[in-house]
Amino acid sequence: MMTRAEKDVVVASLKEKIEKSQAVFLTNLVGIPSNDAVRIRKNVREAKGFMAITKNTLFARAAKGTYAEELLKELTGNNAVAFAYGDAAAVAKAVNDATGEFENIVVIKGGMLGTQKLSKAEVVALAKLPSRDQMLATLLATFNAPVGAFVRVLDAVAKQKETTQA
Repeated sequence: MMTRAEKDVVVASLKEKIEKSQAVFLTNLVGIPSNDAVRIRKNVREAKGFMAITKNTLFARAAKGTYAEELLKELTGNNAVAFAYGDAAAVAKAVNDATGEFENIVVIKGGMLGTQKLSKAEVVALAKLPSRDQMLATLLATFNAPVGAFVRVLDAVAKQKETTQA
């Protein structure tokens, strides 16, 4: 059993994580082998996130006065919370991949993106978005397409002039 001082340290740490995060996702990791739970946590960490598991009352105390209060105030059952510090979609994808691998064991229960509460379906939709790098590559290709087409037209005009002069 945790002492009051230990609980206060956990609550302070969780509150700091909530305040630094851009999004939180509620799930569970109960019923899966420990090596797989460690791998899931590692995947979340690689996506610039953090996965926390503790008592529901401590989650509720830590969330008091934060954007995640509504999501974490009345938890029941076994819960894990994934915090997204960078790309929220990448963390959602890491959690969603775990639900696919451990179907009917790991379940997404909802989330918060900023101040907006997300349903399970919305978290899954967020997870299916392309990564930030993929979106930037698409945007760059979109910007480069007109310029590339213009260069090809100029090159074709130059070649046509060369053939008519020869």
